[in-house]
Amino acid sequence: MRRTILHQRSLILSNVSAEMSLEPAASLVSIIIPCYNAERWVQEAVESCLDQSYPNIEIIVVDDGSTDRSLEILRRYLPHIKLETGPNRGGNCARNRGFALSSGEYVQYLDADDYLQPDKIATQVRFLEQTNADAVYGDFRYRRHLPDARFSYLDRVQSSGAQPDILASLLSFWVVNGGAILYRRRAIDRVGGWDETLKAAQDTDFLISVALSGATICYQPGCNFVYRKYGAVTVSTSNLGRWLQNMRSCLSKSETALVNSRRLTGQYMAALATGYFEIARACYSYDARASFEIYARTLDDLVKKILEMQPQFVPTNESRIFTALQRSVGLRLAMHLLFRVRGATNIVRAGLRSTFLFDIILRMRGVKIECEDDRRPAPDGAKTFR
Repeated sequence: MRRTILHQRSLILSNVSAEMSLEPAASLVSIIIPCYNAERWVQEAVESCLDQSYPNIEIIVVDDGSTDRSLEILRRYLPHIKLETGPNRGGNCARNRGFALSSGEYVQYLDADDYLQPDKIATQVRFLEQTNADAVYGDFRYRRHLPDARFSYLDRVQSSGAQPDILASLLSFWVVNGGAILYRRRAIDRVGGWDETLKAAQDTDFLISVALSGATICYQPGCNFVYRKYGAVTVSTSNLGRWLQNMRSCLSKSETALVNSRRLTGQYMAALATGYFEIARACYSYDARASFEIYARTLDDLVKKILEMQPQFVPTNESRIFTALQRSVGLRLAMHLLFRVRGATNIVRAGLRSTFLFDIILRMRGVKIECEDDRRPAPDGAKTFR
């Protein structure tokens, strides 16, 4: 009897093993991390990839000429990651090089100062295999750092939401964070990679190029990605100018592509008009006192583009004050007057965020503030190797 039971168990185990051997292997996912002077954050980024529940992942880090301890930290993870280093050429060059080194059917781009939640890859691979979509995006959260960067807190989940026409939404300045997206390799092959001439607005430009190619891009609810925000909310004059130039270039490229493909419909013209308006409005989200002169010179050009796309343009998500000003003095003057006032207000807000009062306000609101030293993975970088 005992021999019979053991024989039956042996047969069951053999059948299970045979069935498992017939199951297709999980598709390879390539996680590509461009890194430049991210010694404080890159360990957590890499650990978040090693901690993924999905079983078949390659991690490719392209160090873009770091001058801090980033390389020293990254070398601890060899051979569990692929690591290449070279001169500083920019994030998009590093992303393209990482893609050239990769072999995955699916591709995740991750900046070295952000991190993934453990089920991010598994959840999104399953979605892409069920839908056969070219890319999937989800929700995300900000990890915001206080003036003392050792302390941070997780902000509420930012819902990206399903978009009826994702290209129109992107042209309208709707934003989904790049790390919240998982791509099929074919979608990236189709567009030829990232534009290496851009130094800002890279994620927006790349996703627009994917959308313009006709790719199917779907939304999956759920938050599996954390985007880190740290440092003062300021940009130098040159940085604001660069941001404006690159965002302007991104929309101009899209307009040209739509014209060349005879797809510049009224819907996309309205979306572009909204996009140019949002660029103008977003500038004063910075503490940019030194940048007012640059902004003023650029504003008239943006107004010209808005009215070229939609002569009767009226923003749908502006205040009643703006609407009244636009009716009274026109779009150009309304933008000049109100946006400057907002800029001054943002300077005051940025100053508040740089003081201990902001910390007190957060604690009064019951926000959970964490010490980064307590959150950081073990320094030997070996806890999740498998």
